[in-house]
Amino acid sequence: MSTLPFLTAASPGCGGLFKATPEDFEVEELPAYEPSAEKDCEHLFLWVEKRGHSTQDVARALARHCGFPEKDVSWAGLKDRHAVTRQYLCAPARFVEPKLETFVMPGVTVLRHARHRNKLKGGHLHGNRFIITLRAVKDVDAAKRSLELLVKLGIPNYFGEQRFGLGGDNAAKGKQILLAGGRHRDRFERKLFLSAYQSELFNRVLARRLTDGTYAKALRGDVLKKVPTGGEFICAEPEVDQPRVDAFEVSPTGPLFGPEMRRPEAEVDALENAVLEDEGIERTLFDKGGNETSGVRRPLRVPLALEEVNADGDVLRLRFTLPAGSYATVLLRELLKD
Repeated sequence: MSTLPFLTAASPGCGGLFKATPEDFEVEELPAYEPSAEKDCEHLFLWVEKRGHSTQDVARALARHCGFPEKDVSWAGLKDRHAVTRQYLCAPARFVEPKLETFVMPGVTVLRHARHRNKLKGGHLHGNRFIITLRAVKDVDAAKRSLELLVKLGIPNYFGEQRFGLGGDNAAKGKQILLAGGRHRDRFERKLFLSAYQSELFNRVLARRLTDGTYAKALRGDVLKKVPTGGEFICAEPEVDQPRVDAFEVSPTGPLFGPEMRRPEAEVDALENAVLEDEGIERTLFDKGGNETSGVRRPLRVPLALEEVNADGDVLRLRFTLPAGSYATVLLRELLKD
């Protein structure tokens, strides 16, 4: 991501240390719904706080302790290992309830639990609330200026580095799978790598819109997404739709290429085609990716609900919420510029 442009390029980086301790990065899931707590339901929702563990680490330990397959644990979203996080896990009640009191894992606490009729699925959350502490900050005023612009125009909805793997080469592997007709021996890796490549192409489209100053502009042919409902429509009259963009009622979108993705028109379609041409990729290749590359439109920006900015000397504490699927690390990148 080091080559991607900043929205806040006019402000210098504030400097500082991030994640000096896990407590410097707190994440709390904002669930789409709470469990019904009906006794005859088969699924158990567990509100879990963890430190120093990934979501999968906890799922694996819970399944092993209670004696059921790890694949039967579900969650709405993955949470960072190097953080203090709170989220729901879902598991079969008949296995977990009898052994929950004896489940012990250092750094993990089950704060509450209740049954629910349906299994928790990926994406079943409104968003996440973050409490982030930056230490040894060199320029608090620069950070505040950047935050003002991000609140006004929204956060660039880049996919963060986590999306591309530890070595950063998942997207390149996804491209090779696509060029090979979508074939790969491992189904999990296939999905992971193809998604990373879709994400890389989205980031490149977003970077072009930032560079040419149309990141928060309604262009003729844009696929605009309604912020509350997710409904999509083609922008035919930019002068009519721009006030709605300014008010965050709708947002321009970028491509996660695939056959089910709504295609833009006019200059926006030309811009997205240019990204594919630079890669030497035909749009029809995504037809061979199956469900992994079905395609969807993703907002180019997301609103920043900034709840607290507290500066104490060279320590800066932020509390904010982001919609599901957006990355707090992208906000930090805009502040730190490193």
